[in-house]
Amino acid sequence: MNEREKTVERRVVFSKPGRVDFEVFEPEAVGEGMVAVRSLYSLMSTGTENIVLHRRYEPGSHWDRWVKFPFWPGYAVVGEIVQAGAEAGGLVVGDRVVLRAPHASHHVAEALRCTPVPPGMDLSVTPWFALAKIAFMGARAAEQSLGDTLVVIGLGPIGQMSVRWATAAGARAVVAIDTVAPRLRLAQRGGATAAIAKPVGEAADDLRDALEDRQADVVIDSTGNAEVLEAALGLVRAHGRVVILGDTGHPTSQHLTGDLITRGITIVGAHDSHSMQTPIWDGDRSIHSLFFHLVTTGRFDVEGLNTHTFHPNDCAAAYELADQRRGDTLGIIFDWTRV
Repeated sequence: MNEREKTVERRVVFSKPGRVDFEVFEPEAVGEGMVAVRSLYSLMSTGTENIVLHRRYEPGSHWDRWVKFPFWPGYAVVGEIVQAGAEAGGLVVGDRVVLRAPHASHHVAEALRCTPVPPGMDLSVTPWFALAKIAFMGARAAEQSLGDTLVVIGLGPIGQMSVRWATAAGARAVVAIDTVAPRLRLAQRGGATAAIAKPVGEAADDLRDALEDRQADVVIDSTGNAEVLEAALGLVRAHGRVVILGDTGHPTSQHLTGDLITRGITIVGAHDSHSMQTPIWDGDRSIHSLFFHLVTTGRFDVEGLNTHTFHPNDCAAAYELADQRRGDTLGIIFDWTRV
């Protein structure tokens, strides 16, 4: 038996609603076109994973159809290739790659689903590639143009990424709305031109001041809070665009207002999976590589986004923190280098 076979692999599992465990598992074999990856870091998607863990979704929603327990959470991993099968697309042992995979010490994946990490990139922030990609889908749905004015509601991980994409795309103004001061400061570090520390329903006057009596061309709701849509419709200009990027577990609680018809507003949904619904899908490598390029060239500021790091064995405590003190957290990292 070689050293690879002696290694005990572990992963995070939601064994039942509200229960987080750290279990032993046996990976599958590495076949043609596949690679084995030893995890270095993974990033918690605090919104998605806590909705799943605590079943915060209504019957009949897509969440209800998707989530089955036991559930293996996570989809943002950076690791090192430890074995490569035949026809692995040029990937070799020792390459650092990112991949969409659960929180686990080891993964076997199709080579297409792995994107090489450029030299010199801080590996502890590299897992943000997955949340950056989700926000990229929101920017694409928004049809952002040079000189647009944007409002980003909610400055959790997806909102932070949305601010940075808008800045990189040449927005005239990016106004960030949240009630948590540290998140507002991080948004301004990432390019927000104004920050409003109020609930969105109370932000209209401050927004007019921030935009010098203009209205936003685009409003992005990244909160996942069903009640935000009504306020968002009142903040966008006539014939403007509202992007629902936060995936609420209670869609029947989202309500329209008369603004939709009387002011000709367009509402569009954006979802992580939309990039995968095309025949020319490249494993999202082009999006991930763009994110890496913007980070390594200093045009996408990620400093300070990681707020907490946990040993994976302390996963239950990590999810408790994310749920009970959400305003104090942003990027929660599992450090697999110590497993």
